Amino acid sequence: MTSSFADHVAQIRAGVREIAVAEAASSTAIRLDVREPDETAAGHLVDAQLVPRGFLEQRIQAAVPDPATPLVVYCASGNRSVLAARTLAELGYTDVRSLAGGIAAWRAAGLPVATPTGGLTVAQRARYARHLMLPEVGEAGQRKLLAARIALIGAGGLGSPAALYLAAAGVGRLSIFDDDVVDVSNLQRQVIHTSERVGQPKVDSAARTIAALNPDVAVAAHRTRLSSTDALTALAGHDVIVDGSDNFATRYLVNDVALRLGIPVVHASVWRFEGQLSVFGGAGQPCYRCLYPEPPPPGTSPSCADAGVLGVLPGVMGVLQATEALKLVLGLPTVAGRLLVYDALRTKVRELALRADPHCPTCGDGVERATLPLIDYRAFCRGT
Repeated sequence: MTSSFADHVAQIRAGVREIAVAEAASSTAIRLDVREPDETAAGHLVDAQLVPRGFLEQRIQAAVPDPATPLVVYCASGNRSVLAARTLAELGYTDVRSLAGGIAAWRAAGLPVATPTGGLTVAQRARYARHLMLPEVGEAGQRKLLAARIALIGAGGLGSPAALYLAAAGVGRLSIFDDDVVDVSNLQRQVIHTSERVGQPKVDSAARTIAALNPDVAVAAHRTRLSSTDALTALAGHDVIVDGSDNFATRYLVNDVALRLGIPVVHASVWRFEGQLSVFGGAGQPCYRCLYPEPPPPGTSPSCADAGVLGVLPGVMGVLQATEALKLVLGLPTVAGRLLVYDALRTKVRELALRADPHCPTCGDGVERATLPLIDYRAFCRGT
């Protein structure tokens, strides 16, 4: 510490109330740790609120809403906490004291220190640093992401950007289901694949890209198209299903399996210049068949292969799917109960309210979801 900084702290200390370790140990005041995340990872006071000094102004109101709440602020040795205490006083907090000697004095007195279990490594703290700055994520949220299991139905236009951003965010396990191979016509929008992988299975290509992007992520590649005989087993144990399929049969099947298993589904679809997005979260919320009770008659709903699609549109919708999936894992509000319709040609977004249909054949009144029968939707969607 330079003499000028020491003098500055000394001047401020004269106007800040300090508390000795022995008194702080018996105090009922909230303990506020203003050190950096890499310091708190080595241990912190039990039940402490962790708010780095550089983020006090942005985060203190969320951490401690009532400015009359008694606070004991501490750092490593008692200098930064003095500066933090003055900042809190300027923000209107009226009962703030700085822990004399900081956590070093606390440890020297033989008092208990909480050591985080299952904490992030140094490399992970560097990789996910921007997440750790967000109060809505933080270290606890990042650990949730690293422990999460998300199923991706399709490694095409929607699945490609969704997989990339879920992997970049540190979702620990991605299960990817797709039975197709990379075609040169895919490369206009399916950004997880490359020209050299034309002819290779999409799931293998996706797994290679994800492995190069983030070694924290384990990928289970399933070169298969889900059917009523295997979908229940294949999707069991996942936290979220991201449905990027391009056909009604798979969408209806995923809906029913998700209802059976109690797993939320992030749905999106694209066609020409339009994209749609919703979350079907169960527990009284609408499902896919509340939105589309029956598939359109055969031949009335052309696929992207027949009608075309603007290449960036699946990217927009796939990233939105990844966003909703991350929020589901983190316990944040989602778009469930609403349908977002994005018009890329006119750059407009419409929002439609969705309601659970009491007469829905898969989630309506009287339907037992846990024993919902799985049917062959290929025949259903053909109208046979």
